[in-house]
Amino acid sequence: MDTAARRAAISETLRTAEKPVSASALARRYQVSRQIIVGDIALLRAAGERIFATPRGYVYDVGHNDSGAVVRTIACRHRGERALVEELYTVVDLGGEVLDVIVEHAVYGQLIGQLQIRSRFDVDAFVEKLNQYRAAPLSSLTEGIHLHTLSCPSEEVFSRIQKALRESGILLTDEA
Repeated sequence: MDTAARRAAISETLRTAEKPVSASALARRYQVSRQIIVGDIALLRAAGERIFATPRGYVYDVGHNDSGAVVRTIACRHRGERALVEELYTVVDLGGEVLDVIVEHAVYGQLIGQLQIRSRFDVDAFVEKLNQYRAAPLSSLTEGIHLHTLSCPSEEVFSRIQKALRESGILLTDEA
C-alpha cells in the first residue's frame, strides 16, 4: 500500500470507528511504525481532516453534533487528583460526557486537550495515564481554573450536572 492509500485508509478507519483507535493499533493494521502513523495523522490534520487525539486514541470529527445532544461549556476550579476525579465522576454519573478541557495559558493562549470521557472506566483510565506518565492536568497551569465542553442528552441532564458541581464547590461562579 502506498502512502496516499494508507492515509486514505487511516482516515476511513477513524471515520467509521465506534471508539478511539490508538496509533499502535493503526501501525499494526497498516504494518508500519507508530511514528509513521503519527506523521500520517499530522499530515491528514494539516490537509483539513478533523482528527483529534484523545487519551485513548484518535477520533474523527470530535464535537460534531448531529445527535441532537446539548453541548455546553462550563468553567471549573479545583486542585488535586481527588477533586479532578470527583468532577469527572459527577459529570459521567449524571449522564454527561466530557469532550475536552480548555485552559488559557499566558504565553500560548488557549490550550485544548481532547478527553472524550463517557464513563467511570474512562475517568479511571485517564487518571491512571496521568499517573503513569507523571503528567499534571492542564488545569495545573492556571491555578486550577479550566473549562470543559460537555455533551449531554438533554438540558435537564446539563442542569443536574451544573447543580452538582456548584454544590461541590467545583463549578466556577461569580461568587468564587
